[in-house]
Amino acid sequence: MQSIAESKKSQNIAEYIIYLYQQEDLIRSFQGNLEEIRQYVVAHFPVEEMEKESIFNWYQDFRNQMEKERIMEKGHLEETQKLVKELSKIHWQLLKTDKTYFDSYQKAKPYILQAVMEAGGKDLGNEIQICLNGVYGLLLCRLLGKKVSDEQLKSAEAFGEVLGLLNLVYEQERISSN
Repeated sequence: MQSIAESKKSQNIAEYIIYLYQQEDLIRSFQGNLEEIRQYVVAHFPVEEMEKESIFNWYQDFRNQMEKERIMEKGHLEETQKLVKELSKIHWQLLKTDKTYFDSYQKAKPYILQAVMEAGGKDLGNEIQICLNGVYGLLLCRLLGKKVSDEQLKSAEAFGEVLGLLNLVYEQERISSN
C-alpha cells in the first residue's frame, strides 16, 4: 500500500490526495475494524503473504493516524490538508502569473461557484479543495454505479484540468527544491 501511495505521490499530487481520501473512506466503511480490513480488503490483494502483511501494516498505521487526529467519522488527515494548502498557494500564484492557468481556472470557476451555492453556507474549504471534492465525487458515483450527469462530467473535467496544471507546477517546484 505504501508503495502505491508513494508512487501516486511522486507522479500526481492531486491523484495522491484523492487516493488518501478514498483510503480514509474505506477505513470508515469498516468503522476502523482492522480485522475486517484484513479479511475483506487486504486478503484480496493478488500478492504474496509477506506483501499482504506490509499492506496490512500500512492500513493499521493509517487508521491509527486517523484515530489520533480524531477523523474516524469525518475530515482528512493533517498531512493531506497541508498538501491541499500547498496546491492552493500555487493556485493563487498562478492566477496572477500564468495566462494558461488563469484560462483553465476560468472554465472551472462557474462549477466552483455552483458548488458553493449548493452547499448553502457549509464551509467547503478553498477552491482547490472544491476541485478535489468534485473529482472525488465523480469517482465515488462511478464506484457506486450511480448515474453521472453531463454537468458532473463537465465540472470534473474542468476541475481535473486545473488540478493537472497545478500538478505540473507542484512537480517542477518539488524537483527544483531537491
